[in-house]
Amino acid sequence: MPKSTPKENRYQVLIEKVFFDHYRTGIKEVLFERDELVAAAKKLKIELPKNLGDAVYSVRYRTPMPAKIVATQPAGHEWIIDGVGRSQYAFRLSKVSRIVPNPNLVTIKIPDATPEIITAYALSDEQALLAKVRYNRLIDIFLGIAAYSLQSHLRTTVGTIGQIEIDEVYVGVDRSGRQFVVPVQAKGGNDKLSAVQARQDIVCCAEKFPGLICRAISAQFMENDLIALFELTLEDGAIKVVDETHYLLVPADQITRDDLQAYARRRPE
Repeated sequence: MPKSTPKENRYQVLIEKVFFDHYRTGIKEVLFERDELVAAAKKLKIELPKNLGDAVYSVRYRTPMPAKIVATQPAGHEWIIDGVGRSQYAFRLSKVSRIVPNPNLVTIKIPDATPEIITAYALSDEQALLAKVRYNRLIDIFLGIAAYSLQSHLRTTVGTIGQIEIDEVYVGVDRSGRQFVVPVQAKGGNDKLSAVQARQDIVCCAEKFPGLICRAISAQFMENDLIALFELTLEDGAIKVVDETHYLLVPADQITRDDLQAYARRRPE
């Protein structure tokens, strides 16, 4: 009988098996297809996940790469999993790219405009974060444009990647009439922002919205209502941080005169 193991452990074991079925010392890319997870589960006598895609998604975005795979990484590089077509993937060596809030940045207080009923009934940290970003116009404030939510949880297929999902897509316009597409990646709780997801968001927008300027945003809950926003770009094949700002959502009466004077002394962009 197939062995029943915790879901995340099962995913790690299957991904590790598929990797080492192809890996040879010194190579920088390992191609595989989703169906290989079926053969791996049968050989290891592991109960097959109902959603094969979730096994790959989990290691791409939620959980660390298996330790034995990490051990093959050369210094300064890490294995990531890229989509390369429908149900097709590639382990690729990439320069280490971390999107982590800088604890030394100043905090900017913003009057919290989130409806209380939204806060009460949000079903996940990610949903709550997306709602707070939307209701408090944080994209507008951060980028200095008028931005409008176009679609949440956009699932689409990108030619060179396969199927992807973008947490939320905004479109916007600035004072000069330039128009923008703004893909937003949101992470709450213990989830970490993903350079892989940021890269695919940018590639998707270039394909689906070729006439618009792409400004990719990642949002991270730090603690309570403290939100870190990053603007990211793709440079020399790696994700780089263009800008980072921390916003704290508070009742309006908690923004003091001293706070306002401090903000007034800062040089505007």
